[in-house]
Amino acid sequence: MTRHGFDAIPVVDFGPWSAGAAGRRAVARAVHAACRDVGFLYLTNHGVPEAACRGVFAAARRFFELPQAAKQAVHFERSGRQRGYVPPRAEATDPLAPPDLKEAFDVGLVLDAPAGTPGHRRMTSPNLWPELPGFREAVEAYFDEMLGLTRRLFSSFALALGLPHRHFARQIDRPIAQMRLLRYPARPRHEPAPGIGAHCDYECLTILAQDAVGGLEVQNTSGAWVAAPPMQGAFVVNIGEMLQRWTNDVFRATPHRVCGAAGVERFSIPFFFATNYETEIACLPSCAGPDRPPRYPSVAAGRYLEERLREIYG
Repeated sequence: MTRHGFDAIPVVDFGPWSAGAAGRRAVARAVHAACRDVGFLYLTNHGVPEAACRGVFAAARRFFELPQAAKQAVHFERSGRQRGYVPPRAEATDPLAPPDLKEAFDVGLVLDAPAGTPGHRRMTSPNLWPELPGFREAVEAYFDEMLGLTRRLFSSFALALGLPHRHFARQIDRPIAQMRLLRYPARPRHEPAPGIGAHCDYECLTILAQDAVGGLEVQNTSGAWVAAPPMQGAFVVNIGEMLQRWTNDVFRATPHRVCGAAGVERFSIPFFFATNYETEIACLPSCAGPDRPPRYPSVAAGRYLEERLREIYG
């Protein structure tokens, strides 16, 4: 496989991470190859309990089965915009394509930040919770599992990049983190709209849980779309633009899209993770050299994310 000329998504077994230094080095090598060559990977033996995964998918189904009036009661416009219910066709991830044929429910990590702080509203707005017994508990339990897994992944990134495994710890202890429950309605055969149009994620990384329906596709450098079908017990992890900048293009943010299957609804749950708002995204020392000068100017993570989201949401 040549760099980015992939025809399949690699699988990384995260189990050895907990088996000592040799296991961590092995995981870091596999993570480095996948993030360098593809920008996507399947993560197995990740340590997230199956019960937490089942619980959040059941909660998602229950929420999207609510009457429209109940969902509208937690509409995202009642919050700091990155919280609550997003109706179908309210977003166009790819501005050159029709609006996305999906509906979503967004939750985020709520942080303490003084009024007037850049991004204050996005970081501090409380989550909106529907009147649905057990829903909040299931969603928050899974969200906490994702936070823990993401921090373990960042340790593997550090080793993969030749840095101490705790290199990123202070830069991700108050992160911008958001999770979406997504439902793609059964698409009529004549419907041209994508589930989600082609795009790269903006944050550092995304951890995706998907049901058995499939539909995720990843674009390689030849322009071909490569399917990322569901794998039992595995998450799909992909690199976002922020980490691509941070690593000076050593790790790659790869375009992807969702093409919903005609006549079948689909559920998925992506968890998006940036850094602390004030973290400076500047070329890591191990990712530059005489033949690889820094390719991007330094930028505060929160400011970069605000600008990218404004392009999509206004």
